[in-house]
Amino acid sequence: MKPKLLVVSVMLFLLSWSALGQNATSAKSEDRITREVRHELLMLPYFGVFDNIAFKVNGGTVTLLGQVVRPSLKSDAENSIKRIEGVERVDNQIEVLPPSSQDDALRIALFRAIYQYPSLQRYALGVQKPIRIIVKSGRVTLEGVVDSESDKNVAGIQAKTVPGIFQVTNNLRVEKP
Repeated sequence: MKPKLLVVSVMLFLLSWSALGQNATSAKSEDRITREVRHELLMLPYFGVFDNIAFKVNGGTVTLLGQVVRPSLKSDAENSIKRIEGVERVDNQIEVLPPSSQDDALRIALFRAIYQYPSLQRYALGVQKPIRIIVKSGRVTLEGVVDSESDKNVAGIQAKTVPGIFQVTNNLRVEKP
């Protein structure tokens, strides 16, 4: 009787050990997929300051979120993610912003108001701008990351100075050094 009990307990131990190993392996796999998705999205040729793409990784499923100006950017993002090893499914929930000459004019005015302001000019240096300007029907959302709470507030204030805007939502996050 005791040998059977020992065999059963050893088997349960081995099963739980292998499950822990699989969880660690899947976590490593998700981390790798996350890094590769981030890289692929940043390398998209028409991904600019007026686009915002976010994503979530859950196992082999990648969910794409955000807003883009060009419809081709939505499909380019999905196609680039599909090719990543380990990605089984892409749920593309990216919203294509409606074309509008008024919104286009607001985007340019907002870009100038934010990125030409003296304390925010350092954010304009890189290729990928950290402050994303999303305009939909005269409503503005600022997305991205800044260095300090004062930079976040200044960007929001600068956006509100542009005439023709109905609403400004400041979703900028402060990155802790």
